[in-house]
Amino acid sequence: MTGTLHPLRHVLVACLSGSLVAAGANTINDFFDVEIDRRNKPYRPLPAGKVSRQSAWVQAIVLLALGSVLGAAIGILPLAVATSTAALLYLYSWRLKRTPLWGNLAVSLATALAFVYGGLAVGRPGAALIPACFAFLFHLGREIIKDVEDMEGDRLEGAVTLPIRYGPRSALRLATAVYGLVIAATLLPYLAGVYNRAYLVVVLVGVDTVVAYVVVQMWRRPEKLVLHRLSELLKADMFVGLLAIYLGR
Repeated sequence: MTGTLHPLRHVLVACLSGSLVAAGANTINDFFDVEIDRRNKPYRPLPAGKVSRQSAWVQAIVLLALGSVLGAAIGILPLAVATSTAALLYLYSWRLKRTPLWGNLAVSLATALAFVYGGLAVGRPGAALIPACFAFLFHLGREIIKDVEDMEGDRLEGAVTLPIRYGPRSALRLATAVYGLVIAATLLPYLAGVYNRAYLVVVLVGVDTVVAYVVVQMWRRPEKLVLHRLSELLKADMFVGLLAIYLGR
């Protein structure tokens, strides 16, 4: 179903909507993590007492609600995607992030839905499916690595994440398998003729090589600081992946 705005405005509304949902998700995450932040990041507004927990909760709900409702200006499906994503991110902060794998899957799915949302905004949801799948797998591997990095703090908080439940080596094995899928998946759009040779060159050099480097390094030196640096490298590498898709069309 088409919304009431011009397609160009759809894009602007989608950007605003997504930004509001992201802001609400970050706020509600801080709300639920206030006790952890009292130890690890006492300078943040909530643990520092600059903002009350009640005020933070209200702000989060308002931001999530506004971001969701704005999707209605684009169409019924965008409204459904925005609302589902907001609900999923609330559930993540409330419960899922402290459970084995479910929290990782929730964040990865929310990231993938952002691409679907953008595709719906411009009337090309099919074109968004490939980057959405890449985003899901890429973030899933990164979230697992971050869980290994954060084991100490998560254990003190009573969280039972994947590496805490099954051990860091098992978590790293799963992350390795996920990134093996990422490398294999990046080749498929070129082999299927969806993306061109420019995509292949950029993805092989700028994405797959980096992913392979991360996998090797996380096994060689699985210390907290190293894993943090690798996680940041993966975050930066997401932009290279987007560039590859842009050039490949």
